[in-house]
This record gives sequence, structure tokens and C-alpha cells, in this order.
Amino acid sequence: MSQQKILTLDSLSLQEMDQDAELIPLLTPEDEEEMNQESLPADLPILPLRNTVLFPGVVIPITAGRDKSIKLLNDANNADKIIGVVSQKDEEDEDPTEDQINKVGTVARILRVLKMPDGNVTVILQGKKRFEIDQVTTTEPYIRATIKEVAEERPADDDNEFLAIIDSIRELAIQIIKESPNIPSEATFAIKNIESNPFLINFVSSNMNLTAQEKQSLLEVHDLKERAYETLKHMNIELQKLELKNDIQSKVRFDLDQQQREYFLQQQMKTIQEELGGNSTEQEIEEMRKKAKAKQWDAKVGEHFEKEIQKLQRTNPNSPDFGIQRNYLELFLELPWNEYTEDNFDLKRAQTILDRDHYGMEEIKKRIIEHLAVLKLRNDMKSPILCFTGPPGVGKTSIGRSIAEALGREYVRMSLGGLRDEAEIRGHRKTYIGAMPGRILQNLKKVKSSNPVFILDEIDKLSSSHNGDPSSALLEALDPEQNKEFYDNFLEMGFDLSKIMFIATSNNIAAVQPALRDRMEIITMTGYTVEEKIEIAKQHLVPKQIKDHGLTTKQFSIGKKQVEKIVEGYTRESGVRGLEKKIAQMVRHAAKSVAMEEEYNVKATDEDVVKVLGAPRMERDKYENNETAGVVTGLAWTSVGGDILFVESIISAGKGGITFTGNMGTVMKESITIAMEYVKANAEILGVNPEIFTKYNIHVHIPEGATPKDGPSAGIAMLTSLVSLLTQKKVKKHLAMTGEITLRGKVLPVGGIKEKILAAKRAKIKEIILCVENKRDIDEINADYLQGLTFHYVSEMSEVLEIAITKDKVKNPKTL
Repeated sequence: MSQQKILTLDSLSLQEMDQDAELIPLLTPEDEEEMNQESLPADLPILPLRNTVLFPGVVIPITAGRDKSIKLLNDANNADKIIGVVSQKDEEDEDPTEDQINKVGTVARILRVLKMPDGNVTVILQGKKRFEIDQVTTTEPYIRATIKEVAEERPADDDNEFLAIIDSIRELAIQIIKESPNIPSEATFAIKNIESNPFLINFVSSNMNLTAQEKQSLLEVHDLKERAYETLKHMNIELQKLELKNDIQSKVRFDLDQQQREYFLQQQMKTIQEELGGNSTEQEIEEMRKKAKAKQWDAKVGEHFEKEIQKLQRTNPNSPDFGIQRNYLELFLELPWNEYTEDNFDLKRAQTILDRDHYGMEEIKKRIIEHLAVLKLRNDMKSPILCFTGPPGVGKTSIGRSIAEALGREYVRMSLGGLRDEAEIRGHRKTYIGAMPGRILQNLKKVKSSNPVFILDEIDKLSSSHNGDPSSALLEALDPEQNKEFYDNFLEMGFDLSKIMFIATSNNIAAVQPALRDRMEIITMTGYTVEEKIEIAKQHLVPKQIKDHGLTTKQFSIGKKQVEKIVEGYTRESGVRGLEKKIAQMVRHAAKSVAMEEEYNVKATDEDVVKVLGAPRMERDKYENNETAGVVTGLAWTSVGGDILFVESIISAGKGGITFTGNMGTVMKESITIAMEYVKANAEILGVNPEIFTKYNIHVHIPEGATPKDGPSAGIAMLTSLVSLLTQKKVKKHLAMTGEITLRGKVLPVGGIKEKILAAKRAKIKEIILCVENKRDIDEINADYLQGLTFHYVSEMSEVLEIAITKDKVKNPKTL
């Protein structure tokens, strides 16, 4: 037995430590019998083991690091190589005493001692017999004790129950080896080749996944049959655990494999992003949380954000939903929740800014200052929705920028011209590909303020389509009672728009949806007089164009007389947009001369105006003579301002028919019919021969047939034209008129008076006939702009004819 060595699974790995190691075969029944007959020494050096229990016949490697243990092993190896091995009660004890070690242990033989490079000693031990410590004789330099052998009760060779237990242990051991991924399959051969039943029990007990205390309990069992039974119980428990574990793993293996694959790919992507300087998903989410802490939103919004960011964390970064959710949260963080700029309520400063940027507009400026005054007194007032309506080029949009500067607010302009998709206002639902919030929230995100001056430009140009009606979508945004919780489809919750100062602009307020129009305060902006245009050009347009073209006032200037010539001869508008283009044309000519070093007039002359702009084109606006019967000057309102129009009528032989041309609408045609019937009914009073209506045809024409014309305001002009034609008398010189007529002979008021008056003044008209009720409109116009005009206020048609028709016959009158 002394020359015999034993092979166990625990010793296989040790062969790498020593290439000359001999093969250690398994313990045979003969070897076991010989080992049992060996006598034990009276006393032994005792080696405490921390977490291992040595069983008889089993070979295990032990690494010793404690000084006492190393000395014990060296002494024993140099002597008879026999030691006593016991396990400690507490593995944490560095220097266990007699009371801290178990009494029952195993006598072991040292098979080999290996000194490791780190100073520790690895020793291969073979268990022989069990023993019990009788008395500790010394503790220095290591523990020595007298021992006594522990008898082992063995069953009879023909004990079928014991043999059945042994077979069960062998089968369970093989099954455990198959089920466990950590035990090599070669261990099955070792189990099958063990012939000794006690050694099989000890081998399996030593290698089972038990605690040191449980193994010690098995070692202390004296009856071998009972120890076999306890071992079988532990093996059954271990097998059940393995089967349960494997069953769970088989159920989740696919999910785990998929998750591990995704995790691996995500880690690769994360590493690549970090190498490229990008942020990982975790960093992005962490940065979002940091930004969220700085936001001034309420608890409801904060709770919603936290819910959505948790949803982002649960979403796969490679999923399309991840990008959608990230865009949604980024919008949340960029919107100015409860972030306001501080208003500046210095009203004198505001008045200065408005006067600096816009000439005239006294009523408009007055209304704006009043609004700022109310805001100053009541800081919590909801901003009203103002709507500036008027012809193009009068400064509707630019005045919004001046209001923003006067208030100290941010400025936003949103053009609504041609908008026909409701989603442009309310946004798309975020589930759609390419979904975005509405343009209102986009603009607020851009200016980072919840109380800007917001210009809704060209609100009358909105149109509807199969994608919805944008003007209806604006109802909520522009209603002071509703816009505190404006719902955007992309944001999916209300946003406060009540602190925004909305200013809408339009050219034709009648084109705006009635419900939307009702939510706004309409402020009409009329056209400019010639005097106002000259001042605007002098103060704003000319300096701006000189600067924009890289010149200075020393290199080019244009006088008041030349500006007036441009206004009257080259522009036909209520605003100043066309005037600015003509001035820019003059400045460009000067800039070209400067660049090419040509001679030019630094101060533009009348000749320069004609040379650069060509011959005047707007002379047709001028008043024409009154030498022809039936020609009367009327006044009209158009979307680009006021204008004059001529009503012409002619008589020819026929049967009393009346026709009309000139691209007239239904209402204007009705006015001709009313005028004609009035003349027929009052022929004798007016000095008209009644036979004319049966012997002659009358034709009425409004020139410029390409321009559509409609409305009742040319009624008195048509009446005057017919009376002049039928009496062949002249119409008063330099006279224009506007007013609606009725069959009773009444004259009714009409609109657009200021624009019409300005058009009359441009055309060198000196007298104007109006309904007496239009006097209030004249009173609102600055008296300086009315110089040279005489107004006749009438209420009856007879008064119109008395003023308009002279007693003089026209040149070459017809005999009727």
C-alpha cells in the first residue's frame, strides 16, 4: 500500500504542476482492506482545514498558507508522512484552538508536497481511517494530540437494501454528472470503475456540492449504511435542484440568448459611439434628466416626462420607436415651460420706438399704448388678439416687430399664406413617420419664451383642403378662454399660450372665417397720403436703401420734389412697397455709377428720375375733362387701396333697351337699373323727354374691363352719368362722388372712405360728394391731408344732381 498511489478527479489538475507525476489509480477493495488493517499511531500532528473535509480513501490537494501548517507539513513529510486532518468549526479563524476544531477527523498520508512560487505549500493527501481526538498534548509549534480510532459499523455483504442504496448512489452520481454543466463527462468513468462500496460513498460525499459542516456531519456517522442513506438524500436534493435549474434555463434560453446577443451588439455600438465621440444611450438619458431638473414645469408635466423617459429606457435603441420617443422628449425639454421674458412698461420709450419706426398711424399707436398701459396696471391680464387689416405695404407686419421691441419681448412671425393643412397648426400624432409639432410650438421652441409677440401674417390667405381647415384649428389658439390649455397632437398635452401677444394681419378681413374674426379685435390700417409717403420715404426708405446698397448720404440723396414725382408718376398703391422698389432702382443706378467711376448727380434731379425709371406711367389716374356728356368720376375701394373709376354712358337710336359692360358684378348692375328707373320716374322733374326711353338705347360702360368691379358705391355716379347723358349737360369740373342709391331717392353711406379720398387727391380732384353719414369718416382723417378738397354731404339724389349737373350744354350736344 505504501507504493500504491490513488487517482481521483481532484488530483487530475495537479499533474500540470509536475510533469513527472506518476499516475494514481483508483482505490481497489484489496487496497481498502489493507488500509483498514493498518494500525493508527498513538498521537498525531493535527492539521486544521478551513473549508474542506477529508474522507477515508479520497485524495485531495490542500494549499497551506499558515506558518504552523507549513511547518507541520514539512516535519511530517520528512518523518513518516502521517498526519491527522480535521475541519475547523469557523473557517475565518486564522489560528484555531482545541475548542475551535472538530473532534472527528481522518488520518491522512502525504503523497506529495509542492512548494508554490508565492511561498504557500500545496500538498496531496490521501485519507485512511477516521479518528477522534482524545487529548491535545501541545499547541506549539502546531497542534499535536493523542487519538483513538472511530469504529465503523458495516452492513453484511448480502444486505440487499444497502446494495440497492449503493446502486442508487452510482446511478444518481452519473445522472448528476450529465445534468451539471460544470462537471466533466469523464467523471462518469471514475464512478463506474469504483469497486469498493465504502470508497464510493466517501468519494461521492467528498465531491458533492455540500457545505463543510454538512460533510462533517456525514463523516461523523458511524453506521456505513446510514451514511450511504444520508448521502443518497443529499444527492436527490442536488439532482432536483439541477433538473429545476435546467428546466428554467430551457424555457428562457431563447430569450436570454436573444437578450445577450442584443446586449453584446449594444455594447459594441456603445464602444464604437464612444470611440467616434458620440454619446451612449445611457448618457443621453442622463443628460435629459439633468436638463429636466432645470425646467420650470409643474408637477403634472414633470410626472408625464418621467413616465415617458422610463418608456425610452425600456425601448430598444435599434427600434424605430426609440427615435420617435427621443424626439418627443427633446421637444419636451426644449419648450419654454413657464419661461417668460420680463415686460418693459416704459410707455414713453414705447411711444418713441413706435414713432421712430412708423410715420403716421396715430390711431394704431394710440391703441397699442393703451394696451401696454392696461398691462402695466394689471400684470395678469390676458393678451387680446389684435388683427391689423388693410392694404399691402402699409406696415402691418413691421409694426409687430416694433411692439416686441417696445415690450422687450421676443418676436415671432408665422406666415399663414396658402396654409391648408390643419397639422401645421396642431401638429401630427407622434406615431406617424416624420411627425412634428405644430408651427406654433416650433416657433416657441425657437425663441425659448412663452410670452413673445407672435405675428400671424396673412391670416385671410388660409385655405382648407382634405387635410382639414387650418382656420378652425386656430380657433383654440386665438381664444383667450381656451388657449391656456392649447392641445398639440404631437405634445399630447396642453400648453399655455395665454401670455402670448398674438397679432394677426390681413388684407381683406371679410375673407377670414366669422368665428375666427369674432375672436380678434379688428384694427383697420388705411393707406398713406402723398404727404405721408414723402415723409416715410425721407425718414425710412431712402436711408435704408442707401445703406443696403453700400452707399453713404454723401454719395447719393433724393429731394422731396423728386420723391413726390416718383409717388405720383410711378406708383399706384396705398402702401409704400412699390415706392421702396422705385427708390431702390434710383439708388442702384447711383451705386453702379460709383462702382464704375462714372459721373452722376449726387442729388437726384427730375431728369434723373425720368432717365432711370422711364416716363411716368400713372397719368391715367388724373381727372379727365367734362366736355363729353355721360362721363362721371367715381371713387372705388380695392384690396390695394383706393382708386378712381369713370362711368361712361352713351345713347343711340333703338327701342329703349339698356346694356352695360366693364366686368361688373351683380350689385353694380343693380345700381344701374335703380338709377335708370329713378330717372324714368322723375323724367319731368329732371327735364328729360319721356319719349327718349322708347326711341333710344342706352349703354353704360366702366373702363378697364380686365378688372372685376362690384359694389353699390358707384350708384350716385351712375345716376349722374345717365342724367348728364339724357340732358346733354356738363358734369361739374374736378368732381368725384361715391354713395349708394335707393328707389326712394335716398343716398346711403359706403365704406373705404379714407382710401377713396386719398385716391381722389392723387387724381387732382377738388370736390367730392358723399353721403351725410360718411362725414364721421372724414372727421377721423388728419385735416392736413384734406387741404384743397371740398366735401358736399348729401342725403337725397336730387341734391347730388343739383351739385353735379351744370346748366351748360356739352360740346356738340345731341338733339334728343
